[in-house]
Amino acid sequence: MRAVLSGGGTAGHINPAIFIAKKILEKEPDSEILFVGTPAGMENRLVAKEGFPIRHVEVMGFQRKLSLRNVKAAYLAFSSVGKAKKILRSFKPDVVIGTGGYVSWPVLKAASSMKIPTLIHEQNAYPGLTTRKLSQVVDRVCLSFDASRKYFSCDEGKMVLTGNPTAPELGTLSARKARSELGISAPFLLSYGGSLGATEINKAVFAVAKEYSCRKPIFHTHAFGVREYEEWMNLEKTEGICRFGNVKFCDYIYDMPKQMLAADLVISRSGAITLAELSCLGKPAILIPSPNVTDNHQYKNALVYAEEGAAVLIEEKDLTSEKLKNEIDRILNSPEVLASMSKNMKKLAFPGATDRIWEEICKIRK
Repeated sequence: MRAVLSGGGTAGHINPAIFIAKKILEKEPDSEILFVGTPAGMENRLVAKEGFPIRHVEVMGFQRKLSLRNVKAAYLAFSSVGKAKKILRSFKPDVVIGTGGYVSWPVLKAASSMKIPTLIHEQNAYPGLTTRKLSQVVDRVCLSFDASRKYFSCDEGKMVLTGNPTAPELGTLSARKARSELGISAPFLLSYGGSLGATEINKAVFAVAKEYSCRKPIFHTHAFGVREYEEWMNLEKTEGICRFGNVKFCDYIYDMPKQMLAADLVISRSGAITLAELSCLGKPAILIPSPNVTDNHQYKNALVYAEEGAAVLIEEKDLTSEKLKNEIDRILNSPEVLASMSKNMKKLAFPGATDRIWEEICKIRK
C-alpha cells in the first residue's frame, strides 16, 4: 500500500495519524508512507522522530472575527490544494487519510478531486470544522463518539464508529516493565497540559512539585510544553526543585505510552486521544479541561469520566495548587480509591480502534 497521511497543529491530530501509519506497516510491511504537514507545524518534529518522510503545504486557520489574517487564510485554502495535488501526483497513493487540523483540508480535498480513495478520522465528540467540511467529499468518516453523527450533514452510510486509535506500544509493555525501565520505585505522578503547554496547569503543578512532590516519597514527571519550557526551567534553576532527584521536568513526553503505563495517577487535559489512552490502561486521572476549545468539548468529555468515577474534574477557573495537592494526596494515599478509579476507567475503554480504521481503509482501497 502507498498511503498519504495528513494531520497537524497539535499532537492530538498528529499522533492518531502516526498510529494509523504504524498499523498499515504492521498489516502490510512493504507499504510506503508519506506524511503531509505544514512547514512549521509540530508534525515535523513528531513525524521525523518516527522516521516517516514528510512534505509540506502552507495553510492556516480562519479567525472567528473579521481580520486581514482571514484574507491570507482564504488564499492559502485555495492555493494549497494545487500544491497538494502536485505532491499526490508525485507519490501516487492508493489511499489518503486525514486526522484533522487545517492541513488535512488541502490534502484530502485534492485527493478527492483526483478520485483517490479518502478517509478522515475525527477524534472528538464535537467534530472540527475541517472534518465537517471534508465529510462532504471523502469516502469514509471514522468517528470516535456515536454522538458525533448529528454534527455531520454527509451521507449516513459514510460514517463508521471506530473509536480513537492508541499507541501500539500500549499493548506490548507491562506496567511493571515500564516502571523498571524508568527506574520508578515509589508512587508515580505524571502530569502535562498538552503538546504546546498550558500556563495555568504549569503554574499549579510547579507549585505542587515545589511544596509537595519533592517532600514526599513519590516520583513526579511534568511536561511544560514546547512553548513554555524554557521560561519554567529558568525559574527551576532558582528554586532547585529537580535537585531532589524524584522530580523531573521536560518540554514534551516522547515516550508517553511507557510513562502512562508506569504512572499511578495522571494529571492532564481531557482531549479525546488522552482519554482513550487513559481508559485503555485504566489509569486514574485528574482532568483539567482546556477552556479554549470549540463548544467546550473537553469539559464535556471530562464530565463523562468524572460522573463514572474514573477521574476527578477540576475546571481551569477553579484550579489552585492547594486544590490540586489535596486531590493528589487523597487519591495516592488510598489504594481503595486508586483501584476503584482504575476499574471505572477501564469500563470506558474502546479497544481495537486502530484495527477498525484499518478495516475501513481496506474497504475503500481500490
